[in-house]
Amino acid sequence: MTRSLPVQVPPTGPAAAVAHDEVGRPGRGRLAVLNATSDVMLRLLPRLPDPVKRLLLGRRTVTIDGNTLDTTLQFMLAAQSSAGINGLVASSDVTVARSQLRKLSAMIDAGIAVGVRDLSIPGPAGTIPVRHYTPVNTVPVGSSRERSSGRSEPLLVFFHGGGFVVGDLDTHDGLCRLMCRDAGVHVLAVDYRLAPEHPAPAAIDDCYAAYRWALEHAAELGADASRVAVGGDSAGGNLSAVVSRLARNDGVPLPALQMLLYPATDFANDTRSKTLFADGFFLTKKDMDWFRANYLAGSTLGATDPLISPLLADDLSELPAAMVFTGGFDPLRDEGNQYADALAAAGVAVDHRQFGSVVHAFANFFPLGGASATATAEIVSALRAHLSRG
Repeated sequence: MTRSLPVQVPPTGPAAAVAHDEVGRPGRGRLAVLNATSDVMLRLLPRLPDPVKRLLLGRRTVTIDGNTLDTTLQFMLAAQSSAGINGLVASSDVTVARSQLRKLSAMIDAGIAVGVRDLSIPGPAGTIPVRHYTPVNTVPVGSSRERSSGRSEPLLVFFHGGGFVVGDLDTHDGLCRLMCRDAGVHVLAVDYRLAPEHPAPAAIDDCYAAYRWALEHAAELGADASRVAVGGDSAGGNLSAVVSRLARNDGVPLPALQMLLYPATDFANDTRSKTLFADGFFLTKKDMDWFRANYLAGSTLGATDPLISPLLADDLSELPAAMVFTGGFDPLRDEGNQYADALAAAGVAVDHRQFGSVVHAFANFFPLGGASATATAEIVSALRAHLSRG
């Protein structure tokens, strides 16, 4: 079992870059070497049989809380550790961290073919870049097939993860393509404003505006306007939960579904999983502290505000049906589970599944195979099933 080390909430700005690099994040000079090593490892990993991975790992297993870490993910984490990488955030320099995540995402591209086009939609502070994914077998808008069927595909408005600081349309392109192809849905991925340049509630405002735009323009995208869902991973799961509650409060048509992948739901309180998996399981305490500091620095909102911590909302009733998916080796596991329980207690229909053998961000690791691929396939199948009922 990996033990965590005490880490203070870091500062932001230029001083933070120095402080973080001093406690173990690789400097810029080493990133090129690490990228080359990671590229080889990530391309090789899906081709290695499990017995070979176990042999290279010395047949060691990691078991915590009755869950055994997936061999593929254990191998990935061991390779990262040996290369001097620990955590999701590669650098405390925001620009470098964003660039590094894009490079990592490109290394594990699954090469899934769907229709893709980049658009801009109006937002509260200017235009918002979005990416529209269309199933390749979709029924063309206005065609005789569409008129005869009387039904087009649902639309998922997707908010990417990355702690509100990193992540963009490219880092989650593979996952969006997979959902589009295998769930048979249109996906509208939203490139909302990021902190620290745009602290909370900028991301919330953009995502809510994007959802409302999608409601009005779904038919123009070729999607079913009566089945517009929201979803996202980690920070994007948080934003999906917040957007759903804002829609309820404002009397806006509710999402057909809220898909919450390992959502961040409580910025104010610690949990057992945050302690157990504080270090060594991809998302670290250092990462979470850095994300929180950047997201809330200069914000008028505090950690206990329900716009930041949806688990702390007084009223979760009359919200759209939710799918909540968590990972057994994720520091956000417990707060995701707690949010699923709170929704159910408020009378919301909840499909809650915990995948015991995976780490945070496992849905982005599906091209590597193993338990990440199995869990993500189950999620996509569930998404298809839930939206087909609308």
